[in-house]
Amino acid sequence: MKVLLTLADVEPAVRLNALLEGAGYQTALVSPMDDVPSAIRREKPDVIVLTGALTDVANVQLVKRQQWDGAAVVGLADVDEPTLHDRLRAIGYVEVYAKPVDLDEVFAGIRRILDRRRLSLDTGLIGESEGIREVMVKIEQMAPVSSTVLIEGESGTGKELVARAVHRLSPRRNKPFIAVNIGALPETLLDSELFGHEKGSFTGAAERRLGRFELANSGTLFLDEVGEAPLSTQVKLLRVLEQREVTRVGGTQPFRVDVRVLAATNRPLREHVEAGEFRADLYYRLNVLNIYLPPLRERREDIPLLVRQFVQEFAAQHDRPFHGISADAMQRLVEYSWPGNIRELRNLVESMVVLAPGHEITADDIPRDIRDGAARFLPVPVGRLGTGRPGETPVGGRELEFIVRSLVELKLQMEELKRRVDDDRVGAAALATGVGRDVLVGEVLPSKPAVAAIEPKDQPAAPNVISIRPGMRMAEIERTAIEAALRETQGNRRKAADMLGIGERTLYRKLKEYNLPEYP
Repeated sequence: MKVLLTLADVEPAVRLNALLEGAGYQTALVSPMDDVPSAIRREKPDVIVLTGALTDVANVQLVKRQQWDGAAVVGLADVDEPTLHDRLRAIGYVEVYAKPVDLDEVFAGIRRILDRRRLSLDTGLIGESEGIREVMVKIEQMAPVSSTVLIEGESGTGKELVARAVHRLSPRRNKPFIAVNIGALPETLLDSELFGHEKGSFTGAAERRLGRFELANSGTLFLDEVGEAPLSTQVKLLRVLEQREVTRVGGTQPFRVDVRVLAATNRPLREHVEAGEFRADLYYRLNVLNIYLPPLRERREDIPLLVRQFVQEFAAQHDRPFHGISADAMQRLVEYSWPGNIRELRNLVESMVVLAPGHEITADDIPRDIRDGAARFLPVPVGRLGTGRPGETPVGGRELEFIVRSLVELKLQMEELKRRVDDDRVGAAALATGVGRDVLVGEVLPSKPAVAAIEPKDQPAAPNVISIRPGMRMAEIERTAIEAALRETQGNRRKAADMLGIGERTLYRKLKEYNLPEYP
């Protein structure tokens, strides 16, 4: 860890430098006559201490630049004025101390910043919120032992990242880390994937296969979405955890394994235990140690840090310059509820970096649903209504208003879900027939919108209407749609293929198959 100090105010800078060196930190002193940005690029510090002229244009630009380059900036202010402190923190200073400074206080503040950065580097987690700090501390506490850990949190919160951090900080760090997503495996293959199988144990078992427990021997096995495991597999998992022995499918002789198991779930396992959907004994065996990952909406103060980290990552990955995000735009990101959590935020930042408009990102550059805060399918924590019992606090006007608004939002969400299901059905029909989805929803003729209608047999179709009559074969429907698209595009195969939602080569093959002219 390295600290860079500017010598604009020599006396506190030199004394602070001595304190930091005495504690074993690397330091660098930079004269005001030097090129400070060049020194920062050369030294790559974790913390920069500016000792004078904090509101100078060059220093303000430096601080704003560090929001994207990654160093934390501490300022020693000349005036002890609360409004100035607030303004400096708004610019991007992490800490501001008024002169004459208490160097012990400044030193302690810098140590806290460096300790947080070290913990973040060790765990791979980013954040300053109380919830994420608690997760980091738990990872350090749990990593050295071999106890089973259950990691709970919504989808997209980074449960596998936590599991990898526990492994990386553990004595098993140089041994295998094997991850398996239980929810992604069909039940018929799950036991074979986890425990392996013997040759000839079932049809298609042409040779012996090692299971994930065996592959992770002496290392760590991460069971993602463990709540999706069927009851039959839960019994076998419990036996492995208790006996530390595995028997392959079709095998008769168990063998010992030395595996640390980390499990993750986005389901409330305790409730599933009460409902009889998850074994209580397996739950308690997995939940020896527990880490809860809060959703992003519960750690909003971490959003700017995550955005900056992702910007650095994607700007380097795609070799794209990035001109920053305005305060208003960042506030919109902070206020959004992020139902997809960090995964959703990461994807948005990548799109912003790739599609950067050549200037600082403003609120108008953010997608409308995020800009307007239209989070969909967000869990709504509605409390119980009061019963009027003595000592119970009744639901007041604000609480009732919140419940009503929540119910309205739930109704809108259900309507949106219905629309999506209907849309998926159209897509499935298009896939099954080979006809583009636009044809099935009646949008083949943009100049004169076509309508896909089911009409009585032998009744002539109205103009600009694609008729689907009882008894028509799917091939007839497909041929009719292709003819309509070709008429609209005046025989342009590329445009017709785009309109139908199929490839141009597929369209050419269909023309041959149905013996159609290119411009009917």
